[in-house]
Amino acid sequence: MKETDFKFSTSVLAWPLYALLIVWMVFVLEIIFPGDFSHFGILPRTVSGLKGIVFSPFLHGDIKHLFNNSIPLFFLLAALRFFYREQSFQVLVFGILLSGLGTWIIGRESYHIGASGLIYVLVSFIFFKGIKSKYFRLVALSLAIVVVYGGMIWYIFPSTEQHISWEGHLSGFVSGYLLAVYTKTNEYQKPIRYDWEHPDFDPSQDEFMKHFDENGNFAPIKKEPEPQEEEDSFFKINYFFKEK
Repeated sequence: MKETDFKFSTSVLAWPLYALLIVWMVFVLEIIFPGDFSHFGILPRTVSGLKGIVFSPFLHGDIKHLFNNSIPLFFLLAALRFFYREQSFQVLVFGILLSGLGTWIIGRESYHIGASGLIYVLVSFIFFKGIKSKYFRLVALSLAIVVVYGGMIWYIFPSTEQHISWEGHLSGFVSGYLLAVYTKTNEYQKPIRYDWEHPDFDPSQDEFMKHFDENGNFAPIKKEPEPQEEEDSFFKINYFFKEK
């Protein structure tokens, strides 16, 4: 990974905008056409409920549910596309499948819908991947995720609020962590501009570093006086004739 890999492109905004367009269109269609789309959600441990693994992120119970998911979904998808361009599609697809499958396995016997599972995938992936990379920009992004979305951690535990799918949140969080661990990214390499940045740099051979002692104190090297050169051959010859 290089510094030039972090480039803004139209896809950084296009991806989250397309995602929001789809979920809002589905919500509008549910209002226009009679019936409830919730049966397309995840119904744990049933064959018919498997279809919800794909469809559930696009379904929401009411306008409040949809609005609460829209804002984090937009910013997290944009961050994913900007900072992890090569891995973004992989994380998005496998994140939906893994979090949905986890919800299908551990969820209560009820329909689970909403994009919150995917949101937890993105939060978890961006946080753990940034810490794992040890690159200052990605670590800073991870810390920003903690500041903004750190409170979400409490919603991965069993809740008394029946309308909250903590199972979907937990599945998304675990899925994001697994993707952060097993998704390969190139190691960041800072451009080498100075000699001391080379991995094989030897300070003892550097002319500047020789002016410092082992404790880091400035100790300039004293130049030894140059040996006196022998007399010029002209003076030697002149002396020879005088002696004669």
